Order: sequence, then C-alpha cells, then structure tokens
Amino acid sequence: MLERHELDAFLTLAEELHFGRTAELLHVSPARVSQTIAKLERRIGVPLFRRTSRRVELTAAGEALYTDLRPAWTAIAEAVTRAIEAGRGTSGTLRAAFVGAAAGQLLAGAAEAFGTRHPECEVVLREAQFGDVEPWLTNDEVDVVLSIREPGPGPGLAQGPTLVSEKRMLAVALGHPYARRETVWLADLARTTPIEPQATLQEALTLVGAGRGVAEVGAQTRRYYPRPDVVYVPISDAAPVEWCLMWHRDRETARVRAFSQVADDLR
Repeated sequence: MLERHELDAFLTLAEELHFGRTAELLHVSPARVSQTIAKLERRIGVPLFRRTSRRVELTAAGEALYTDLRPAWTAIAEAVTRAIEAGRGTSGTLRAAFVGAAAGQLLAGAAEAFGTRHPECEVVLREAQFGDVEPWLTNDEVDVVLSIREPGPGPGLAQGPTLVSEKRMLAVALGHPYARRETVWLADLARTTPIEPQATLQEALTLVGAGRGVAEVGAQTRRYYPRPDVVYVPISDAAPVEWCLMWHRDRETARVRAFSQVADDLR
C-alpha cells in the first residue's frame, strides 16, 4: 500500500522531472524527495526514474505507473474537495421535504428567503408523508424535512427550533357526540376510538368522517383540510402541536445549518 507522501512525491516528480522544483512544491528538501522515491522504488522492485547529472526521466515502469495513478489520484482529490465544499459551503442543491399543506407553504416561504440570502444554492421541494420522514432522512433522499416535532426522533436525527406552534384539535365525524361541543379535554379522549396511523392525512380524515374513530390534528388542518363530514374541536388541556425542521446529524452541512437559520429568522 502506497502512502500519500509517496504518491505526492512520485506524481510531482513525474510531472516536474526536477528534484528541486518538486521539493519546493511539496515544501520538503530535495534530499527528502530523493529518499522517498528511492524507498518507493525498493518497494515496487523496479526503477521509476533515470537520473543523470543533467536530467531526470521516467522509465517505462515509471511511465506506466504514472498513467495508471494520475487519473485515480485526481478523482480522489476532486472527491475530497467536493466533500469539503458540501460540508462548509452553501453552494449546490438543498433537498427539502414537507408534510402537509401548511408545512408546504411555510417551507416555500423559507426557500424563497434562503434563495435571496444564498443565491448560489438551489432548493428543491418535495412533499412527504409522516411515514416518509425517517426513511428519507436516513437513506439520504432529502437533506431536511419540515414536520411535526417528535418527542424522541429516530437514531441519528436532529430537530431544529420550533418554527410554528398550533392548538391541538380533535377531528370527529359530523354525527359524533363531541361534534356539538365547543371544546374537549384529554380525559374525554379515553372514551373515543383513535384512528390508527394512515399513509396520508386525507386517508385518516376519510376514516374519521366515516365514523371509524377520531384523530388528533393541528389547528391548521381545519383551514387546509375542510370537510363536510368532519368537525374539528379544540382540546383545551393538550400540549400544542409543534413544527420544526429535521435532518440527519451525519449530514448536517453548512447548507442545512444556513437553511435552518433562515427558517428560524422567519418566525
């Protein structure tokens, strides 16, 4: 296995064909370059350079090694540069997802403000369902998701500041006894049948309207999902529904941090 300083010394000398210039570029002494090349030649078992008092030339083995190594080494260097830029810079693309119509409107506003502040970065918006949040972040399908704050997010997931806090409400069928009440209490929920989590909010509300059970939702649902068969009743003593950005800790880039800051500034 070749070490990095050996690769640097070989490739630079192969291109400069001069020990002095190679030493200057690598910030070492010419003697250090000579020692590194000699050690490399011993490990490989063949001379890589022909040295005379006037010039340095690649041998056939050296030419072959240079031809094979240079493209691969360049690709590695470019990949490292891209990784550094992705981690430290805000240029490129940010993939942002939202859950629900209200979150979509909020995220679109944040994307517009972010684009004004960071025009070098494109924000691509996608709609997600609640069940998509953790898989999409874990599998690197999106960079951030605007969703309901979880009391315990999945492994490796981080949550930003609360961007929106709204009243928690109970969605009940039009004919449900609670539909005629101005408010309900958490104790009242013990006498109801909650709807099992569904793929989409519309599916859950359809079951609610059909009298299959009730569902806890945020107050924005009343505005964005009005239905003639569903009534939304405030839950007086329930904690509010909080919305925040989520991302994976291992992929918390400068773009993610900058977008979170812009979204927080819009509160």
